[in-house]
Amino acid sequence: MAEAADFQGTSPSPARRWLRRSGALLAGAPLLAGLLQLPFSTPSQAAEKAAAAAAAAATGSSGPVDVSLDSLSPSVPTDGDTITVSGSVTNTSKQTVTDGHVGIRVGPSLNTRSAIDTASKRTSFQPGLDALEVGGKYVTKVTKLAAGSSQHFSISVPVKDLDLGSDGVYQLGVSLTGRTTAQPWDQVLGIERTFLPWQPAAADTKTKTTYLWPLISTVHLTAETGSDAQQTPVFKNDDLAKEISPGGRLDQLLSLGSQLDVTWVLDPDLLASVDAMRGGYRIQQADRTTIAGRNQAVANSWLDKLEKTVRGQSVVALPFADPDLASLAHHGKDVTGSLSHLKDATDVAAGTVETIVHVKPSTEFAWPASGAVDPSIVKVATSAGADKVIARSDSLRETGGLPYTPSAARPIGGGTTAVVADQRLSTAFQGDMMKADNSTLAVQKFLAQSLMINLQESKDPRSIVVAPQRMPTASQAQSMAEGLRALQQGNWSESQGLIEAAKAKPDPGATTKVPPTSSYPSALRHRELPRAAFERIQATQAKLDKFRMILTDESRVVTPFGRAIDRGMSASWRGRTTEAAAFRHGVETYLDGLMGLVHLIKKSDAKLSGRSATIPVTVQNNLVQGVGHLVLRLTSQQPTRLKIGNGPYYEQPIQVAGEHSQSVKFTTSTKANGPVQVVAQLYTEDGQPYGDPVSFEVKVTEITSTVMLVIGGGVLLLVLAGFRMYTQRKRAAARQAEEDTENGPEAGGGSEDTDGTVDTDTTEDSEAGPERACDSESGADDPEHPSDPTPDTAPESADPSGTGERVDR
Repeated sequence: MAEAADFQGTSPSPARRWLRRSGALLAGAPLLAGLLQLPFSTPSQAAEKAAAAAAAAATGSSGPVDVSLDSLSPSVPTDGDTITVSGSVTNTSKQTVTDGHVGIRVGPSLNTRSAIDTASKRTSFQPGLDALEVGGKYVTKVTKLAAGSSQHFSISVPVKDLDLGSDGVYQLGVSLTGRTTAQPWDQVLGIERTFLPWQPAAADTKTKTTYLWPLISTVHLTAETGSDAQQTPVFKNDDLAKEISPGGRLDQLLSLGSQLDVTWVLDPDLLASVDAMRGGYRIQQADRTTIAGRNQAVANSWLDKLEKTVRGQSVVALPFADPDLASLAHHGKDVTGSLSHLKDATDVAAGTVETIVHVKPSTEFAWPASGAVDPSIVKVATSAGADKVIARSDSLRETGGLPYTPSAARPIGGGTTAVVADQRLSTAFQGDMMKADNSTLAVQKFLAQSLMINLQESKDPRSIVVAPQRMPTASQAQSMAEGLRALQQGNWSESQGLIEAAKAKPDPGATTKVPPTSSYPSALRHRELPRAAFERIQATQAKLDKFRMILTDESRVVTPFGRAIDRGMSASWRGRTTEAAAFRHGVETYLDGLMGLVHLIKKSDAKLSGRSATIPVTVQNNLVQGVGHLVLRLTSQQPTRLKIGNGPYYEQPIQVAGEHSQSVKFTTSTKANGPVQVVAQLYTEDGQPYGDPVSFEVKVTEITSTVMLVIGGGVLLLVLAGFRMYTQRKRAAARQAEEDTENGPEAGGGSEDTDGTVDTDTTEDSEAGPERACDSESGADDPEHPSDPTPDTAPESADPSGTGERVDR
């Protein structure tokens, strides 16, 4: 950002300049006192003291006492206020500090944004640059501060006693002045600097400020779902519940943001994940088993609170799972199909947000990591329909020498608008904000930079955008909220939504040229997803496309796996290469397992006797839903010996109900004896192999003409034997009729000897009866073959056929 941004009307009056010069002279009094003592020291001691003083000035040492500024209230004072500064002083040296006091120093005012940066980096006390103490009763005594010990302080000063001049940003220093054993004269032993924004009355022209408030998290959901009708989701862990529970990171972000005028930036994946918890969920364990989650009430409460908070507010939805646009541009766009995932993620974003929180979001904005852009990133970012890219001013740098900070919106060609967030304001709350000192300094510097923008001379009102870190910690969010709350209560800024900021009139002098790819920061490039990640993602997508073709209800699989693929390219994986690879591998492995539930049952070798027979092949479906659009092909590797159908192979369509199996019979014909290798393979309707093939051997044993003659002769003998028995029965019946006529009615019971034995002929006929009956029964039905499948009235047995299986004839 160009920094000729000096503003007019802030020069100190001649009287104040005289006071400051006098102050500089007085500030040198301790040094003069030290010099007056030199005659009482040896020459070597005097030289050591002078060298130490020179070294301290050269290195900018902060001194032997660390001053911590834990609070400053109010952050933005106005007329009639009293400023209270609180903190602590800690003796970091090995010498005891005596006769000390903590005082406040205010001034001079600063003229540029760069001057604020410079002042914040100084650590040592520098007479002339650091003003005189306010002094008087506005000090805290520190009689004795032993080595390693600390003492708290709190000083309250009415604003009227600070002698603040015109509107501006003033340095505010808190210093400890005291003596040490080695240097027994009054001197500044430690100082902490911050800034005091001074705008007591409303500015004539206010800066319009847009603050993005991101609700984004890491990936929590896996691709796995339960087989029940609700498809119970499975989470990697229960960390999301911790984030949305009272006091958690996302709970605090939501609570703090609800009190501010911000633009909400939502990741639809976060909303979908919390929504998935509401109806019951399971948590994956290290051994791949799952246990029931118990935070449904927490999920309900957080989403209800979010819905009430964003109602009527400015809401922007990122593509689902916040894909890493820079990684796509640099490593993924050359992998076929990768950009289609960005389009899918964008298409489902608005619907997801609207369904869950009943607010229609804007999907016009793309937000690359850290706002860093180059031509390839802009091209990828806008390929899915977004026409506005949130960049940052340390990427799209100003080169026109403007004496002020221009508005955020500027056209960059091709109908695309870059919304350039201010780098200083956007990074103000990065780092460790758990320390009160860090938080206080960050808040005051944020406010100082914002006021300085408004004090810069510009012909037109400006729109400034602040895009903080994507996933601020709870402490960072608290500091952000404190700074933004003070800003929105101040007199130089007014809130504005991101959509309005993007529509603001561009500054004609602002930079519109996107930096080249070579200027992309190497620190960011090293954290990107590699090309291998996108190749793995695309391989998983290809398997999913094949699987979906055979399903009767593809939504049960396509939706969870499609969203899991989106999560595999999330920007939240930056710098987490191992975890990202494990997640993508888990998605693909689980998909392989589901696809393997539809398979062919293994077959053992079979024997075929005769010129034709049928061979059964069984398809097993262990999915809960039916499958179809499959073709089962049986192929003979030696069609000159064994033909399947009328050629080397034959195909039949397959449809199998959920958790059932289906046996399909193929007609075969033999041409010669010997073993033949046969291969069964499932195919999708578009000709892609599905699953592993099943190979087995068929041993062909053809029946010869000699065998047929033997069988024919046996049949003829059976016929002749039957005819003989028939004639014998006829003759016996005739003889019995004649005897009955001769003996009269009393002989009707049959001929019987005195000893009761049956007639031989009759006995002979009766003995022939069972044999005939046996022959008749044996010829009534064909023998049952071991390979005949059992009818599928329930889930069919998947046990393989026994060794030496004979096929159906």
